[in-house]
Amino acid sequence: MSSTTSRPEAAKPPMREALVAAAFQLFLERGYEQTTVDDIVALAGVGRRSFFRYFPSKEDVVFPDHERCLADMTAFLAASEPDHEPVRRVCDAARLVMLMYAENPSFSVQRYRLTKRVPGLRAYELSVVWRYERALAAYLRDRFAGTPDGDLRADVIAAATVAAHNNALRSWLWSDGQGDAAEAVDHALGSVRTAFGAAPEPPTDAPAGARADVRAGARAGVAPGLPLVTALPDEDDVVVVVSRRGAPLWRVVQEIETTLARK
Repeated sequence: MSSTTSRPEAAKPPMREALVAAAFQLFLERGYEQTTVDDIVALAGVGRRSFFRYFPSKEDVVFPDHERCLADMTAFLAASEPDHEPVRRVCDAARLVMLMYAENPSFSVQRYRLTKRVPGLRAYELSVVWRYERALAAYLRDRFAGTPDGDLRADVIAAATVAAHNNALRSWLWSDGQGDAAEAVDHALGSVRTAFGAAPEPPTDAPAGARADVRAGARAGVAPGLPLVTALPDEDDVVVVVSRRGAPLWRVVQEIETTLARK
């Protein structure tokens, strides 16, 4: 007795993914402005009603994952504990966006190129970025409530976090998605934590010279907010910076440069 086996048909992508794929195929072939919703649904083999069930507009099909990512970020921040350091927390929240882009590098690069060419999409993207920034600022405003300039600090830190993240993201996209996206964004967000985060605890095994310089700074009556910068004579290329947490970053850098110039 003979038997026959049937080959299973290739699984079709979910309708949402099929619409995105059809849209980008047409955008590349015809151009964004020349492609209509009717063109997209015709290629995807669905009706207009199906398109608008998933995407309110043609612009939304270019950014199909941002709503999910924004919801994930909001949930992440809402789950924060009181002992979470707030600047580190918003930096961790911003990493969720980079992870979203890194899930599909080829699509992300394709979208980056398209957005650069279409001013309307660029404006739409900026509105999405603003929503991320507002989510970060809302969390920080709550954490800084009742502190001097709490709202101002929240807005500044949120803006800096988004700017640092986007700098790393653009560099990664410009390189066609090559390299380690997580490493790039960690490096960028590190600058935010350095500028605005909690000061790290001094290491218990700090060199004796460094501890002496800290004591010397206290005895010298270092002006509030001004850093004391000392080059250790017994170490090569080691500079110790003693600064109040509120010191402007530009002042710290200026003092470091001045000290190094005297060496």
